[in-house]
Parts: sequence; C-alpha cells; structure tokens
Amino acid sequence: MDLITPAQRDELFRSFERDAFHLELRDDYGSPVEDTPYARWQRGEPDDYAWLDLWMTLMKRVTGEGKTVRRVRVITEPHSEYVGWEHSLTHLNIEAGEDIRWLPRHRLPEAVTFPLDGNDWWLYDDRLLAVGHFDPEGRVLGSEIVEDPDTVAACIRARDLLWADAIPHAEYKP
Repeated sequence: MDLITPAQRDELFRSFERDAFHLELRDDYGSPVEDTPYARWQRGEPDDYAWLDLWMTLMKRVTGEGKTVRRVRVITEPHSEYVGWEHSLTHLNIEAGEDIRWLPRHRLPEAVTFPLDGNDWWLYDDRLLAVGHFDPEGRVLGSEIVEDPDTVAACIRARDLLWADAIPHAEYKP
C-alpha cells in the first residue's frame, strides 16, 4: 500500500472544492509535531501554539473561501489524557473556521459501521478519501488515497449518521 505523508495529505486542502470531513476514532495519537507541545501541557507549562501556525493558516484560508472543514471526534469517556489536551486546543480550530463535534463511544448509533477497518479518514468533496494508518504505538505512518465509489459511499453514510448525533464543541462538556 502506498502512503502519502501528512504534508502531502494537507496539500489536498488546496484542491478540494466544497467540503472536507475528518472522522477521528482514536483516543490517542502520536505525531512528532505534537510531542513537545503535549509534553509541555502535561507539565502545566504555557504554549505559544506556534507549532499550529501552518494548520491554522491553511484552515483560515480554505474556510475563508467558503469551504467547510468538519470533524467528528469519537471518544471514550472518561477521556484519555490526550483527548483532554485535544479538547483544550479545539477552540483554536474553531477560531480558524473548522466545525468540530464530539461523540462519546457509548452514544454511537446502533446502525453505524466503520468502513476502512476502523481507521480515521478525511473525505474530500464526497469523492476522495485519505485514510490514516498508524503503527502499533499510535504513531502516524501516513495516509492511503482511496477513490473507490463503494468505499466512499460507505464513508458518506457513516459521516452523515455520526454528524447528526455528535455534539457541537461549544455544547460538549467533558
């Protein structure tokens, strides 16, 4: 399987036309970009968020063009420490124009199935998927590009079902 890097995946934001949707299913992620800020947060140290500048600039640009960027974060309660950190940062994503919702696992709709072996994925314009792959420790390996219409359709169904049940960030109280 061919994987693209996170930077190559972010390039997809330059070419989508209407909607990008991310399904997040993990309670912990491993990313070299996040390692130091996460460790600082765990120690109670302040963060200048400079490590987020490229993402925030990209999100402000695409949402400023009238495109939508949405996420559903399916999480376990009580939260992992990582999800607590992620929740504390989400206001920055919202300020950049993303629409983020939370869905506790115990509230998952019975009808939901997770295509793609339960991996996370980005869906661009209901036609192209970037499927996340991780090593056993949860470190990001890269994304696989999938354009198979049946797989895309299964992801659209999952997205629509989960989005309807997920709690907007401003209303979700961990």
